Amino acid sequence: MTRPQTKPSLPSKDDLLAFIGQQSGKIGTREIARAFGLKNADRATLKRMLRELADEGRIERRRKKLHHPGTLPPVVLSDITARDADGELIALPTEWDEAEHGPAPRIRVRIARHARPNEVAGVGDRALLQVEESGEKDDPIRHSGRVIKLIDRARQRVLGIYRAAPGGGGRLAPIDKKQLGQELSIPAGAGANARDGDLVAVEVASRRSGYGLASARVTEKLGSLATERAVSLIAIHAHSIPHVFPAAVTAEANDAAKPVRLAGREDWRALPLLTIDPADAKDHDDAVYAARDDDPANAGGFVISVAIADVSHYVRPGSALDREALLRGNSVYFPDRVVPMLPERISNDLCSLRTGEDRAALAVRLVVGADGRKRSHSFHRVLMRSAAKLSYVQAQAAVDGWPDETTGPLLASVLEPLYSAYRTVKRARDARAPLDLDLPERKIVLTAHNTVDRVMTPERLDAHRLIEEFMILANVAAAETLERARVPLIYRVHDEPDPERVNALREFLQSLDISLPKAGALRAEQFNHILARVKGRDVEKLVNEVVLRTQAQAEYAAENYGHFGLNLRRYAHFTSPIRRYADLIVHRGLIRALRLGDGGLPQEQDVAALGEIGAQISAAERRAMKAERETFDRLLAHFLADRIGATFEGHISGATRAGLFVKLDDTGADGFIPARTIGADYFRYHEDRHALIGAKSGETHRLGDRVTVRLIEAAPVAGALRFELLSEGRYNGARRRRPRERAVHEHRRAHRERMRKR
Repeated sequence: MTRPQTKPSLPSKDDLLAFIGQQSGKIGTREIARAFGLKNADRATLKRMLRELADEGRIERRRKKLHHPGTLPPVVLSDITARDADGELIALPTEWDEAEHGPAPRIRVRIARHARPNEVAGVGDRALLQVEESGEKDDPIRHSGRVIKLIDRARQRVLGIYRAAPGGGGRLAPIDKKQLGQELSIPAGAGANARDGDLVAVEVASRRSGYGLASARVTEKLGSLATERAVSLIAIHAHSIPHVFPAAVTAEANDAAKPVRLAGREDWRALPLLTIDPADAKDHDDAVYAARDDDPANAGGFVISVAIADVSHYVRPGSALDREALLRGNSVYFPDRVVPMLPERISNDLCSLRTGEDRAALAVRLVVGADGRKRSHSFHRVLMRSAAKLSYVQAQAAVDGWPDETTGPLLASVLEPLYSAYRTVKRARDARAPLDLDLPERKIVLTAHNTVDRVMTPERLDAHRLIEEFMILANVAAAETLERARVPLIYRVHDEPDPERVNALREFLQSLDISLPKAGALRAEQFNHILARVKGRDVEKLVNEVVLRTQAQAEYAAENYGHFGLNLRRYAHFTSPIRRYADLIVHRGLIRALRLGDGGLPQEQDVAALGEIGAQISAAERRAMKAERETFDRLLAHFLADRIGATFEGHISGATRAGLFVKLDDTGADGFIPARTIGADYFRYHEDRHALIGAKSGETHRLGDRVTVRLIEAAPVAGALRFELLSEGRYNGARRRRPRERAVHEHRRAHRERMRKR
């Protein structure tokens, strides 16, 4: 490291920037202080100067490295400004002197391997990029960059609702729960003609110092919240979810032709395959059929056929459709809309297995024994014709004795064999003992005006389980085939729980007199034994929640480490290539491995390349899950906004130092109770017990406990609810008799009033 001349006084900011820019390694406060000969007394001032430089965007706090004038260094702080015609992100270096060095070089952005959600960048974000020259002379963009870290978006780009002021200008109400109450001032002339109620993106122009609000200017109008489907629009923009297909992608989809000839495919059109989906499904990418095996050596066994839409026939590697599908990673499902991975021409038309229409498919024939275990399988590229489109409820009703005009003729020949095959497969499933958590999912039903009509919990039917088990069998078969052929693939993997989380779970279970063995390999079956012990007890919901939080998150990877939750050694997603890019990769691998024609996995997509793709689509999946969850919260906050003061029953869904999270029974809406409002006692958080416990009284509020709450505040745009706790907690493990609601309310109101007067 080059050591500058020691100065008798503190260096200036320019001196610091010049020194940092000359270094090739990572620079910290210690190295800078040593280089300038600063004593301990000066280090506090040095740290303050470095923080100011970081806030100004002139250095990045973790790496503290700037580019050399006129060139791009290996690591560049950049602003992502646009997408090109193919939908790829384009960035510009944040610090660049155009007057001295000419136009800033453009950088084509790539996603880092093992990317986390905060490393999936979008237009308007500021990111730290590792940059290299592309080496392609004909490409006008000479640099490509891999995202190392996405810098805090709030510093560069804030989303919120524009509220116009009478005298000009206005304020921004942020949509992020963490920024509630932190409004920004929009000066007159900085509103970009935004109207009251518009969803906008702003750039923070200055930070608040002393009194007053930080100011900002509107950089983009994203839509009016007066329009329908505005709530999901917030999530789409907040998480930079690509939702508009580039022209090249749309043109490619529109030019795709239907397969009207067999063209080397097997003819499965006479096989009465059925699609069974939710009643409101628009695309149908899987179909099933089962029949008893006539092989005497497999008495009591079945042959199950699973046909999946052949998306690889239309989406070829390297095409505009393929690049956009990889960028999106998966379809995103909101209550009021779907942001598809592929254009509707592909997903809802050519690759939707419509009744009575010829469709290209990749199919697997599974032979299972009387014990339900798979004996053999084979993959086929086929032309099929769906015999019927059924909903889960419709198929279940027919088997339960209530057939209709569609299911009646299919009952004996198609539906009953399907259910018989499922009951056989279920034997092997029960013997395998996958993780069996009982956490039903709620569904929001909207009105014609896209407002919440009701929240329901769909019943889990055997029809759901039938499709689920057949798809799992097909997914396992795909992974086994590709491994056997030594063709790389993307696995769906689910790691064992982290040992620290397991230890925390063990300590928690001990408080319930339930033991979790320390010795031996951890298996999903052990968790099932615990769940069975609490079935029907008042702690059932609590234990299910804690066991869920102990689990690792499933992801996509090119290296296989098994699927802990399903208790499977190898597993790959194969059954939904319309909505998941991982499945499309598996389809291409099978085509290559079995020489089934065009559209196979390119040779250059090796394990390393697929590892990066797996990391990218895993991050996209987490992004989608977060956006979907936030939209659910916002819709419910809108739904409950006119019920301030109403009381609700629910259970504690989370306990933190700051307070309690409560999930309501009737809607599943989540809200927060600040710890300071719970009562006259001081409540401490006990992590091992997932509880807040009163320091003097011992009153305990624990994860999973039943509670009565009053709705105090609703912030629909942020999806935030604030509750007041009306019920008492536990004392020495038991509940006291709950006092009357009014008495509890008055007691806590009086306590808050006393605290304010202090």
